[in-house]
Amino acid sequence: MTADWLADTRTSYDTVAADYATIVRGIFGTDAYLRGVLRLFADLTAGGSDGGGPVLDAGCGPGHVTAHLAGLGVDAFGVDLSPGMIEVARRDHPGLRFEVGTMTALDLPAASLAGLLAWWSLVHVPDEALPSIMAEFRRVVRPGGVVLLGFHVGSGSRHKTEGYGGHPMDVHVYRRGIAELSGLLVSAGFTVETEIALQPLSERPGGIVIARS
Repeated sequence: MTADWLADTRTSYDTVAADYATIVRGIFGTDAYLRGVLRLFADLTAGGSDGGGPVLDAGCGPGHVTAHLAGLGVDAFGVDLSPGMIEVARRDHPGLRFEVGTMTALDLPAASLAGLLAWWSLVHVPDEALPSIMAEFRRVVRPGGVVLLGFHVGSGSRHKTEGYGGHPMDVHVYRRGIAELSGLLVSAGFTVETEIALQPLSERPGGIVIARS
């Protein structure tokens, strides 16, 4: 495992935060499949016996996913490693809650969430760190709660040195199989309910796994 992957990710996304927010702004207006996945997640997290509860957008970036979920009636809040991203999220979505934090050690009570979403926010996490992160997700999601993972599908990794407006970055981007992510969730104590392949024949295929605690 790269010892400084958290620091490298934080610094990289502090650098690109403003331009990244501009790039992803409005994405859900043009992609019906992503809108549909988030609508499904919103419906699932509202379907508990108590009518829902708080939902964490883990690795929320500039807050566009958090805001979309809030627009669907979800009690959503965001946590991100990058203070720069959180600054942009608070600026663009002042009515929502955003905090600096890490999914490796969430500052949340056990079984406190109705749902948790990691929307392409695991793509810089080394393989060795994933089991402990899944265990942390399991700790904070209450019984019956829902977890959604979105990710790049494939194998291997590449070193990303530039991105989002040409700014310097220093992160590794990992591609993983849908079965691999499902297996990690099962090992952490979740029950996988849905697997979705997004644009499987494209150059940048994506995957969605939805599981329940």
